[in-house]
Parts: sequence; structure tokens; C-alpha cells
Amino acid sequence: MREINNLEFVETENLNEILPEIDIFYMTRIQKERFENPEEYELAKGKFILNLQNVSLMKNESIILHPLPRIDEIAKEVDADPRAKYFQQARNGVYIRMALLKILNDNI
Repeated sequence: MREINNLEFVETENLNEILPEIDIFYMTRIQKERFENPEEYELAKGKFILNLQNVSLMKNESIILHPLPRIDEIAKEVDADPRAKYFQQARNGVYIRMALLKILNDNI
């Protein structure tokens, strides 16, 4: 366990080890455009994939988030799980952007 700014966190390379303990799972895609070397990207891609077997280890009240778009880091079968909140997350982001644009427009 590590702590930064009074926030405890764990870094791991074994998803199944931590999934039973977590409340929120935030996943992002491995961004090919961030790699200078294509071989490094090839080694990294597909290393972490969330599938139904992984999700079955999670608490019933856990939440799965992802900023979208996804490539293959979350299996499509996970979409039907009630813990998958990434589409709601994206929809909420639209409403927030709409509100911000209205506030900006009203102040012009």
C-alpha cells in the first residue's frame, strides 16, 4: 500500500488479486499514440483485459468506469453487468459539457 496526499492506493499487475477488494475500478485503454516505439506498444497492449470472469470476483456494489472509447480492454459482455457504469459516465459528461457551454455563453 502506498500513500500520496493522504490517499492510499495499490499498484498491481494482477487484476484478480485486487478485484475482490475494490469499490471503484477505473480502466483506460493503452494509448498507442503515447508510445514512441511501436514494439513497446505491442508488448503492452492486451496486458490488462477486464472480462466476465474478472468481474465475477468484484463486489456486487463495485462500479466499473472507463472514459471511452475502448479498444479491447473491456470485453463487450461486461456492458450488461450492472456494475458497468461507463456509458452512464459518458452520458453524464455530455450534460456537464452542455451546462458549461451554457454558462460560458451566458457570460459572453
